[in-house]
Amino acid sequence: MKKFGLLLAGGIAAIVLLHNLGPMVGLVISLAILYFVVKQFLKTDSILMKIGWGILGFVALMASASNVPAILGIAAVYVLYVVYKNWNKPKNIIEKSDDPFVNFEKQWSQLNKY
Repeated sequence: MKKFGLLLAGGIAAIVLLHNLGPMVGLVISLAILYFVVKQFLKTDSILMKIGWGILGFVALMASASNVPAILGIAAVYVLYVVYKNWNKPKNIIEKSDDPFVNFEKQWSQLNKY
């Protein structure tokens, strides 16, 4: 049943990721442009160039803000990562037994390790 839940969560996350792939690419491109514009804005000394870079930076910031659905895509990538990590996780089932022979066998195998 746990595998079915992981499969369902992974499938939904994959669909959400594919749906938001366009905004994710747009967000990466607009943030790269914004980074370049800010670097150029800080380098220049001319007031006219600062105004130009400021206007271009504002446009790039608005383009980044319009790609807010990309955050859902980033969350879907994280969910896929968690599903991948938990898929083959071994089950740690510890059976407690009051049988002295079972405990003896465990202790004997631990002693033989050394």
